[in-house]
Amino acid sequence: MAETINMPKLGFDMAEGLLVRWVKQVGENINKGDVLAEIETDKATVEVESSASGVVLQLIVDQGSIVPVNAPIAVIGAAGEKVASISVSSVPVSSDKSQVTSEKLQVTSYEAQSSSNVKASPLAKKIARENKVDLSHIQGTGPGGRIVRRDIEKLVASPLVASQPANQQTSQLVDKLTSTTKLRQAIGRRLVESKTAIPHFYVTHEYKMDALLDMRKQVNAFLADNEKVSVNDFILKGVALSLRQFPNLNATLKGNEVIQFGNVNVGVAVTVPGGLMTVVVKDTDQKTLRQISGEVKAMAGRAREGKVKPEDVDGSTFSTSNLGMYDVENFTAIINPPEAAILAIGSAREIPVVENGAVKIGWRMKATISVDHRISDGAEAAQFMQALAEFLENPVRMLV
Repeated sequence: MAETINMPKLGFDMAEGLLVRWVKQVGENINKGDVLAEIETDKATVEVESSASGVVLQLIVDQGSIVPVNAPIAVIGAAGEKVASISVSSVPVSSDKSQVTSEKLQVTSYEAQSSSNVKASPLAKKIARENKVDLSHIQGTGPGGRIVRRDIEKLVASPLVASQPANQQTSQLVDKLTSTTKLRQAIGRRLVESKTAIPHFYVTHEYKMDALLDMRKQVNAFLADNEKVSVNDFILKGVALSLRQFPNLNATLKGNEVIQFGNVNVGVAVTVPGGLMTVVVKDTDQKTLRQISGEVKAMAGRAREGKVKPEDVDGSTFSTSNLGMYDVENFTAIINPPEAAILAIGSAREIPVVENGAVKIGWRMKATISVDHRISDGAEAAQFMQALAEFLENPVRMLV
């Protein structure tokens, strides 16, 4: 029996997605789990996997279409199976009709200004449109000279105003005006909502990192280069084990009720072109350091390539943001709704410390937890940070 594939909902605030590319065409065989299409959300470009095996009987929407979540996009069934045709006009339109119409008009206007003969990927065209870049003056690096995403991002990062023809460019410094990406707009909406609606409070703790750094060195001595674990992997494991003791911080608020999640799924903020996104390590408390490390590497890689899977970015119950690699002493992070808390992690630094009345050199790291005051209080947050110290300062506890 034929099965309809719908636009997936990736995250609680997703309302619609842009169907960037069909990977399978009508008449092609497809297995359950095969990639059917690529869609772009406010967070990333995501590969949509088929939930059924069979033959692609119908592709309901065209590439480049903006489709509401849960709207049908394709039909999978048996070869030769007859199904009722679903027209594009029967697909529900976005709740914000003016926004969709406006975006479609912008696409038409922009493509009229650019050469219709320019070869560019749909995603490259979209990024170019958002940054007002003229594709007719770009040399593509993709197959056959096709303009791809990296070409636009490289140009946007350049100090020159690349949208001007070469004979109009000048060495004179000029103001640069660029449109914000959908990802940056989504980040802005979510963080404004979080900061204005959620009463944040913050607790900072300084951790002794000498034992953890020594253990990491010992562990990595037995691992291949591509399997070596990071300081952040230890922190994720320690956070997850600490959350077992403080389920109130692994929770969300719904009306007047606090829902404590049964699973500990720790989110990891990852820097991507144009912003950041959170990838999620499911059941972090039950996984080994090597499993955590491998999953984070794989998901972060897909995120930076714009090819995350739906399960990569959905389902976090607590988030972390680590700026340690940027030589940051400490900072505060904004809660990722609908979660109750987020941990901001600074750099591990070798500094003078006082122990037993004597000055010595030691490794220290500061971390700050941001907590929703409607769900928890300072004492509980401080106790969580102390529990985390038990794992980070005695890392062998994470291995047994």
